[in-house]
Amino acid sequence: MNRVTVNSDRCKGCGLCVSACPKKILTLSGDTLNAQGYYPAAVTDMSKCIACAMCALMCPHVVIRVERDVDEQ
Repeated sequence: MNRVTVNSDRCKGCGLCVSACPKKILTLSGDTLNAQGYYPAAVTDMSKCIACAMCALMCPHVVIRVERDVDEQ
């Protein structure tokens, strides 16, 4: 399965990744503040991720990592 990892401690909650995601599986966490006082981005449904990395490309703070599942069949 593809994986998106957000470094929540460094995320500033700008929302650029949320708007860039074609599958609309990213959201800003409205209930959890990070140490800097921002609502960080979070993935709502990892199984829908297509690993396009648009979120990571749009992130100005480079806090998103996308790992693509390698199918070895």
